[in-house]
Amino acid sequence: MRSLTKSIAIAMLCGASSPAVASDDAAYWQNLNLSVKVSDEVRISSETSFRSSDARGFYQLQQVLMVGYKVSKNVTVSAGYVHAPNYSHGDFTSMERRFRQQLNMDNLAKIGPFSLSGRVRLEQRFRDDRSGTGWRVRPQIKAVAPLFGKVKINLASEPYFNLNTTSFQTVDGLDRIRNSATFTAPLGKKLGIEIGYMNQNAFVSNGPDRVDHVIMTGLSASF
Repeated sequence: MRSLTKSIAIAMLCGASSPAVASDDAAYWQNLNLSVKVSDEVRISSETSFRSSDARGFYQLQQVLMVGYKVSKNVTVSAGYVHAPNYSHGDFTSMERRFRQQLNMDNLAKIGPFSLSGRVRLEQRFRDDRSGTGWRVRPQIKAVAPLFGKVKINLASEPYFNLNTTSFQTVDGLDRIRNSATFTAPLGKKLGIEIGYMNQNAFVSNGPDRVDHVIMTGLSASF
């Protein structure tokens, strides 16, 4: 855990020291999350994300299906598939497919009102029009605290580390970092809403960094 925290801290410093010359874009993500409890240990979840931006128009529809197994009270392992067609202003450009393995660790520590959790994602990326398999790891640290009533604030940092390069995964090592602040609230016993902001700094080889300012809205349902 200490090494994971150190890696994220280094990544955050790299993101903060990015060059002033960068390509900025405002983006808008609408997310729909569904989770179904199969047994006390097994849960199936899906996520659909519609993504658009000022510069690129509608550029991605990401669909995720995962199966999770609760190893202990605070540890869950999951595996699944990500289907991510890419677009430019609504016109199809390429198809990306990923296999994903994930480790979730809840209630790692308590800092004031914030509860800390961790997540590590390992992904294998494939492009239909390109050769090679892109491997990357995505550690995340998240802090959650009650704000007022049933509303909670969520702070998260997630760097992406590429483990190799391919024709489509050209950056070796730290590829991007996402820092976000969102608010969540229940809409009932099984429904919830999330809204917030994410700053994504992507490091581009031989070019200016790309900075996305993302407004995120999401609905979740759990059964």
